Amino acid sequence: MANNYERMIKLVTAFFGTRTDPDQISVTDEERERLEQLHPATFSEVANNDGPIVWLLLFPTTTELMNLFLEEKLTERELLEQTHPGDNFEAVYLCSAYVLPEFRKQGLTHKLTLDAIKSMQKDHAIKALFYWPFSEEGKQLAQTVAAELVLPLYEHK
Repeated sequence: MANNYERMIKLVTAFFGTRTDPDQISVTDEERERLEQLHPATFSEVANNDGPIVWLLLFPTTTELMNLFLEEKLTERELLEQTHPGDNFEAVYLCSAYVLPEFRKQGLTHKLTLDAIKSMQKDHAIKALFYWPFSEEGKQLAQTVAAELVLPLYEHK
């Protein structure tokens, strides 16, 4: 049986289709470096002895870029490319979360998401969250986190 890392890569690639969609973030080495420059909490994971069981990707950006993305005037990749370290970040893009099937519905992603956003709030005046729904579970997570943090939540259509 494949280790958790191999399983995660296979499942994430199949689910999000990032390797075949040039408009999505595919987390290349270059993109990963760019994301890490935006804030240390952009990537989070929960792991056990077999490797990662939860992966979370979110990043801060400006309200202006958030609105352009929501209006479909920017792709996801362009959103990342136009977000620069040192910008006045007021929004967080809830990009993706993935949990191995046997670890779902345990609250791991919820806690990881809250912790990451709270970390960003220590450094930036975050006033909104936004997301692009890929699943009902992702939509529910975004809504729950936004309600708990008392932040407005905006959905890409």
